[in-house]
Amino acid sequence: MSSASDVVPAEACAVRVVDAAKVAAVSASMPGAETVAELAQVFGLLSDPGRLRVITALLEGGEMCVCDIAASCGQSESSVSHALRLLRANRVVRVRRAGRMAYYRLDDSHVRMLLDLALAHVGHGEEGT
Repeated sequence: MSSASDVVPAEACAVRVVDAAKVAAVSASMPGAETVAELAQVFGLLSDPGRLRVITALLEGGEMCVCDIAASCGQSESSVSHALRLLRANRVVRVRRAGRMAYYRLDDSHVRMLLDLALAHVGHGEEGT
């Protein structure tokens, strides 16, 4: 009599590797553990709706001060400042100081492209419904 632990799901592979050459090529092109961890960190930052509003404001408005970002997002200056600290520490945004004012912008075109692609992806899904 077989137990529940002996049951193999129907979708399970009958062999460990079907296409060894493909597995080797994919394994060789995999980013290192440190790179994957950094990527997960960036996507984690983008997963928070408040931070995403801040990033989107900078995507649309370019360089902005904290008070203008807060007004655009409908958030407090304190929460925007906290979000910007995290985003800056992870090289998503950069700051330029002019006297007592600090102006934030997206760090580089890669961040802009990532956001543009994500917005296009979400928009594409909405068009299909």
